[in-house]
Amino acid sequence: MQLQERIAELKKERNAVILAHNYQLPEVQDIADFVGDSLGLAKQASTAEADVIVFCGVDFMAESAKILNPQRIVLHPETKACCPMAAMCDPASVRMLKKDFPRADVVAYVNTSAECKAEADVCCTSANAVKVVNSLESDLVIFLPDENLASYVQRFTDKSILPWPGHCPTHESITVEKIEKLKKEHPQALVLVHPECRPEVIDIADGVRSTEGMLNFIRGSDKREFIIGTEKEMIHRLSKEFPDRIFHEVPGAVCPTMKLITLENILAALESMSPEVTLSPELMDKARAPLERMMALGRGD
Repeated sequence: MQLQERIAELKKERNAVILAHNYQLPEVQDIADFVGDSLGLAKQASTAEADVIVFCGVDFMAESAKILNPQRIVLHPETKACCPMAAMCDPASVRMLKKDFPRADVVAYVNTSAECKAEADVCCTSANAVKVVNSLESDLVIFLPDENLASYVQRFTDKSILPWPGHCPTHESITVEKIEKLKKEHPQALVLVHPECRPEVIDIADGVRSTEGMLNFIRGSDKREFIIGTEKEMIHRLSKEFPDRIFHEVPGAVCPTMKLITLENILAALESMSPEVTLSPELMDKARAPLERMMALGRGD
């Protein structure tokens, strides 16, 4: 029996749903019940009617699914699949920063641990970061943990943003030189990049969008060819949704921790019902409020 067939059987037996991020391996995306960006996945997790959620993504995503579904079993097939950017932020340092700037509102990008979310006033994703920041009362905002996304948001707000010194190594690897080389090779292609990219990369892009926003941009465009400035597996989903378009990946734009989720460990998780995401009720209560505020605001791109 093929892995996919056995996973489908066990999914039915366990009354499980499989959620996968756009950066997951193609074969993982193909077996998922829902593939999307962080905001889309959070919404799917919050409305899931299954008894079990198998979360195919990095650690903070699985934590968010548990926070939004405390009564359900959330499985994260590979506990080593951790987000390096989320690891750049710690709650003790956030608390110190809050003491230094007591009038500031705290925005935590979803790419943070549950402990850091619990220190925030509201969460955001790349799809609604600008909308979230502009919705706040204070004119001073502490933004965790991505300085590139903070820089991008600063372009669209009159508020003063205090950025945390973190970044996504995958998007940091996307450089102007790489984009310009691709533009020379494919002069007809539009350049779409993720707002986690460096400011100088954003400056030369034709569009800056979250991964889901890229889908919407392409859907509304009459162009046939695109350079995609985000993690390379996004092109798998784009190619499935738009088989008549041409997509070019940026060399080296790979998130190695996303690749740690495989069909084999998804099957093992469903067989053993582990590793299970566990968080204290107190922590989940604190982190749930900023996540729910984020979802209530909806998409911005």
